[in-house]
Amino acid sequence: MIRSMTGFAALTFAGGEFTVAIDIRAVNSRSLDLSLRLSPGDSGIEERVRAMIAGRIARGRIEVKIQVTPAAGGAVGVEVDLVRARALMAALTRLREEFAFSDEPSLELLVGCGGVLKTAEAAADAERMWPLLESALNRALDELEAMRRREGEHLAQDLRARLTCVEAALQEIAGRTAGLTALIQQRLTERMALLTRGTVEIDPVRLAQEAAFLADRSDISEEIVRAGSHIRQFRDIMAAPEAGGRKLNFLLQELNREFNTMGSKIGDADAAHRVVAVKSELEKIREQVQNVE
Repeated sequence: MIRSMTGFAALTFAGGEFTVAIDIRAVNSRSLDLSLRLSPGDSGIEERVRAMIAGRIARGRIEVKIQVTPAAGGAVGVEVDLVRARALMAALTRLREEFAFSDEPSLELLVGCGGVLKTAEAAADAERMWPLLESALNRALDELEAMRRREGEHLAQDLRARLTCVEAALQEIAGRTAGLTALIQQRLTERMALLTRGTVEIDPVRLAQEAAFLADRSDISEEIVRAGSHIRQFRDIMAAPEAGGRKLNFLLQELNREFNTMGSKIGDADAAHRVVAVKSELEKIREQVQNVE
């Protein structure tokens, strides 16, 4: 079953010491392009989050925002960045001396500069929050996948209908060109008779040879067989559980190549018109496949 590359999921999950809020948005992209925003101090779990998402999604531009906060009433560890505090104090003292301020740098001013006191959300807290975050992220990815599958089913219905039109046109083209040699021989006979007005005897063997030569140049039986094979593969990939958007794109390129060749060879006007119609249908299929994972 094919999946769309577009989707959205958002949830808030509380448990134990933490509350996790996750927002995931997915749009089209030629490959997996992951943009991840975590709470300050959560960088230690970034690689695990990326690995989880990459394990579930093969293709698309994925924007993920994760906010982890201590649960109400939960204990929050605080760390002091002494290196930053000393640097700030030295800078404040220098400013006091430079501008002859009378007041000494205060603790309130020092802390107000920012970065001196930090909640302990790295290291140990990251490990404590991981089981909750892992569970919440799995749920959010489940929601996203469900939405992408629903969108994918709509895409699949449209693609199946268009493929049926392409198959029908291919059968009509095959039918129109099945008796090509006999048709060419008949046309040659009529033209020769018209040019010679019956005054020259036409060698039927030579005429058959020329007709066979012209028919061979216009023969599209191989292209018809390959196009039919590509269409069957297309349907198989759509039904497969794994992501197949890239494979579908490749098969569409091959189908276009086969019908382009048919168009250049066909001498039958009606069949040529059907080739043009098929190429228009293939373009619509290509536009839809751009959204398939």
